[in-house]
Amino acid sequence: MFQNWPEHTAHVKKLFGELGKSHPKMVQAYDLLDQAAAAEALDEKTRELISIAVAITTRCESCISIHAENAVKAGATESEIVGALATAISLNAGAAYTYALRVLEAAETQR
Repeated sequence: MFQNWPEHTAHVKKLFGELGKSHPKMVQAYDLLDQAAAAEALDEKTRELISIAVAITTRCESCISIHAENAVKAGATESEIVGALATAISLNAGAAYTYALRVLEAAETQR
C-alpha cells in the first residue's frame, strides 16, 4: 500500500483546520472558490471524478486522498473512478506527445 489513505485524509483535514485558524481570510477565499464551483451545472459526483483526474495529473497526494473519499461518498463506482483515471492518463500522455513536438521544433531551430 502506498499510503494509509484514511489516516492521510484525516491528517490533511486536521492541517487544513489549523491553517484556517491561523489564516482565516485565505482559507475563506479558498472555500468561496470551492462553493462557486459547486454552484455550477455539474453534480457532486462528476466534480469529484474530475477532481480525481486533475489530482493525478498534478501529482497531489492530499488531493487524491480528499477527492477519492469525496467521490466514494458521492456514489462514484470503481468503474467510474477508473474511467476518470483512464481519461487523465490519456490526456497526460497526449500532453507529453505535444510537448515532445515542441522539443523537436526547438531543436530544429537550433540547427
